[in-house]
Amino acid sequence: MEFGIYSFGDINANPLSGDAVDAEQQLANTIERIVLADEAGLDYFGIGEHHRPDYAISAPAIVLAAAATVTKRIRIGSAVTVLSTEDPVRVFQQFATIDLLSHGRAELVVGRGSFIESFPLFGAHLSDYDALYAEKLELLLALNGSDRVTWSGKFRAPLDDALVLPRPIGTARNPGRLDVWIATGGNPESSARAGLLGMPVSYAIIGGYPERFAPLFDLYRRAAAQGGHDVDALKTAIAGPGFIGTDSAAAKDTFFPYWADSMARISKERGFPAPTRSSYDDMTGSRGAIFAGSPNEVADKIIQTHGHLRNDRVGLQMDWSGVPQPLMMKSIELFAAEVAPQVQKELGVLVA
Repeated sequence: MEFGIYSFGDINANPLSGDAVDAEQQLANTIERIVLADEAGLDYFGIGEHHRPDYAISAPAIVLAAAATVTKRIRIGSAVTVLSTEDPVRVFQQFATIDLLSHGRAELVVGRGSFIESFPLFGAHLSDYDALYAEKLELLLALNGSDRVTWSGKFRAPLDDALVLPRPIGTARNPGRLDVWIATGGNPESSARAGLLGMPVSYAIIGGYPERFAPLFDLYRRAAAQGGHDVDALKTAIAGPGFIGTDSAAAKDTFFPYWADSMARISKERGFPAPTRSSYDDMTGSRGAIFAGSPNEVADKIIQTHGHLRNDRVGLQMDWSGVPQPLMMKSIELFAAEVAPQVQKELGVLVA
């Protein structure tokens, strides 16, 4: 099992104090968290892409490049890159550069995104939502597979034996190539696509019960087998809300107003019911999607979720609506020092 953190650089005002961290400070805080996660021994830190006033990070590759120069072992990547409104050539070059700066630690996680602000911003049409993603994913994988590419499509100029540089270091499993993941919020088509392509997949599970994603994991693995891929060699991840404190009740009480503030904002935009303390308590319970509580409690939930999904990585988003930096740092420390070893021991994995 791998353990990670992901962040969108939330800069919404603290719902308790009204104080807000500006983009400059939040970027500094984010680098500080990545350095701590690296030093503490976590496996991954992901940076998301948004183009909204409540998030500081619209250009994850630049933040990741900065993080590459001040970390030593942690893998770093996007969470996610909204590929539908990006140029795959430029994305590949950016992440290949991050891979070189980090000496082979970069990951590229691509998806269609849960927000749509990037579409008008970059001149894309929502009517092309699915077609854009499919075509750009095809080109990205072609770029990753060969240093010279001949390609044509509908949404960008063709490439004729184009040399695309730099080339990444890659991993021992995939030398000379970027580690590219597909991210999904639970779309069956995305699960099947990732499996048929033999790509690792990351599921965003921000509500409900993670066990209900088991059919999607099964679909992904069946599709991978159908595509002729070694299912056991493919990685799967889950990502969701999480916050860890020394005391279970105190940790949940601390995290609630920040989570509720973010979810209320998003729910209002999308016409969903407003979050309540009752729904929060349900999701921080043993079956729910929020990994909040004491180290023992969070470890137990990760182990239980793994029993349903057999996922290889779990990533927690802790910085909701202005969670203060000291609380974030303590939560990261507990995740690495107490949660991860418990889970690895229970799953029978030797801890270095």
